[in-house]
Amino acid sequence: MFTVDEYLASIKTNLAQHTDVLVKNLKTITEATFAPDVEILDFSAFIEPSQHDLSVMFFSMDREANEVFEEAGTPGFAGSKSMLDEAVYYHVTPKQSDDFDVFHEENEEILIEQERQLFADWFSTCWQQAGGERVQLPAYFNVHDEGETFDLKRQIWMDEEEKWD
Repeated sequence: MFTVDEYLASIKTNLAQHTDVLVKNLKTITEATFAPDVEILDFSAFIEPSQHDLSVMFFSMDREANEVFEEAGTPGFAGSKSMLDEAVYYHVTPKQSDDFDVFHEENEEILIEQERQLFADWFSTCWQQAGGERVQLPAYFNVHDEGETFDLKRQIWMDEEEKWD
């Protein structure tokens, strides 16, 4: 009933429907002037597997892994901002739910990795469309609590802790 290839193709198709919104929101970041304390641009995807949706948040960070907030009298943007809210990336009807759960469990190892890569590839493409290559600060994308982060400039996965070095 479900195949890995069809599942991944469906995710790609569903993510594409949210591209315009994400690119528009990313432009507010790529065109921003940041506060001097902002050293890293960090984008986190929060996945809700039971609903098959993801939300993406932006956080302005320093090299000590602290979020930087706006301060009165300090020029430039700092803080966090929602980039995408509860974007559905896969549709499962209630009737298909049990079969889908079995399929996902049987293929979990490959699916988790492939989903993460699809999310990163899609986000990276949107970042480029929004003018991300012009941003001087390091920028990263991660799936929240996964342990690795995707370097949007170098286009590679790396350990989450390395971005603070």
